[in-house]
Amino acid sequence: MRYARRAVAVLALTVLATTTACSVEKAGDGNGGTDAAAECGSGKEFLIGMSQANNAEPYRQVMNDDVSNAAKDVPGFKVVVSDAAQDNSKQVADVENFISQGINLLIISPNEAKPLTAVVKKAYDQGIPVIVLDRKVEGDAYTAFIGGDNVAIGKAAGEYYAKTLLPQGGKVVEISGLPGSTPAAERAQGFREGVASNPQIQIVASQTAEWLREKGQSVMDAMLKANPDINAVYAHNDPMAEGAYLAAKAAGKESTIKFTGIDALPVPSGGIKAVEQGRLQATFQYPTGGREAIDMAKKILVDCQKDVPKTTTLGTTQITKDNAAQVYTQLGGKQ
Repeated sequence: MRYARRAVAVLALTVLATTTACSVEKAGDGNGGTDAAAECGSGKEFLIGMSQANNAEPYRQVMNDDVSNAAKDVPGFKVVVSDAAQDNSKQVADVENFISQGINLLIISPNEAKPLTAVVKKAYDQGIPVIVLDRKVEGDAYTAFIGGDNVAIGKAAGEYYAKTLLPQGGKVVEISGLPGSTPAAERAQGFREGVASNPQIQIVASQTAEWLREKGQSVMDAMLKANPDINAVYAHNDPMAEGAYLAAKAAGKESTIKFTGIDALPVPSGGIKAVEQGRLQATFQYPTGGREAIDMAKKILVDCQKDVPKTTTLGTTQITKDNAAQVYTQLGGKQ
């Protein structure tokens, strides 16, 4: 793989030329990408652009913290984070801005796959290493993808419903993530695969709340009016599950409906504590991948590693009341 020669950026608009210590070769997309060597090695300064989909989501705040904190342990790394605020066009502009600033590496968690594909390819074709984090883009014009297996997580949730939560069957509503984001589609697919073993489970409604707690609450309020006899809520993340719980509580039904989410952030407001405190029956860990992204960036920029894995799949853990306190501690949860 070949990187285009780039100057090392120290501040957002200040570029310092450095002498070459070693070089990394990186293939472009195979369709005429630029061919050159990028300076790499220890004792250098590197500017990393982190393009975040939406800082309003607690999961993304933790991801940003994981990236920034891990970068502090690598001499010479400077991370600049941009917030697309769930706006595809803004995220495209953010990446364009990073390119013009002369970043040495791009980390991006796309708001949606298709709208961000072209600008990610543009950065990659110009020789900038690109680490796609959590949510995917279309095609393979990037250096590496790091994220959980959302189909597997959704399937694990479905199997939990089929065997443990609703073994006798029941009516389930699904509150999904942002349409166009790969985790939403994959978590929906996996859940349906998981509950297939129990034909008594019915998914009676599915609606997006775009990953947000307050929208989860309003969506659940509407779903309850249309489906007053539901037994459980499968939410694609913990904030939406918590929002659904609040809507059920307002309707006096929080004790008769079961709720599950995904993310399991080890923070006081996260899903693990919600399980421990009895609002959610279960959540499934979805690691942010922030530290792994910086580790890979170090391999590329400092260690001059020529070949890094195209895909790194992060594991998950099912969390119920039985193991919530233990997992929270293991993940370094904040009190």
